[in-house]
Amino acid sequence: MDGATRSSAAQTEVRRLLDDWVGAVTAQDLDRIMACYVDDVRAFDAIGQLQFTGRDAYREHWKLCFTMCESMAFEIHDLDITAADEVAFAHYLARCGGAGPDGKERMGWMRATVGCRKVAGRWLVTHEHYSAPFDPESGKALFDLTP
Repeated sequence: MDGATRSSAAQTEVRRLLDDWVGAVTAQDLDRIMACYVDDVRAFDAIGQLQFTGRDAYREHWKLCFTMCESMAFEIHDLDITAADEVAFAHYLARCGGAGPDGKERMGWMRATVGCRKVAGRWLVTHEHYSAPFDPESGKALFDLTP
């Protein structure tokens, strides 16, 4: 397989990983979500803490997220994947949120960058970073911006 074909195949596999992850998130299936990460994942999520190191710490964060939403929604927009044989990264805009305990839907736009590594023939997320732009005067995140 030449380099372009390998890259295309790797991009397809990484896309499949991200699609599986989105399906797990919207199903609120914690085991399926965590199966997408390496053991030593490092995540910079937009809520809770500055960083999460390791799958166990990130699992606890996801448990907390599920208590905030009765249902979860997650959409990937403007996805771009760069992939080689064993390492890849993707960036995209994410529309995410869900219905709170009061039933009111809270959705917003975020930016995402994901680093992946092929481990034992399977692509896994090694680094994840979500962020929202903010207003420096008020200090508030701007989740209502649209692409």
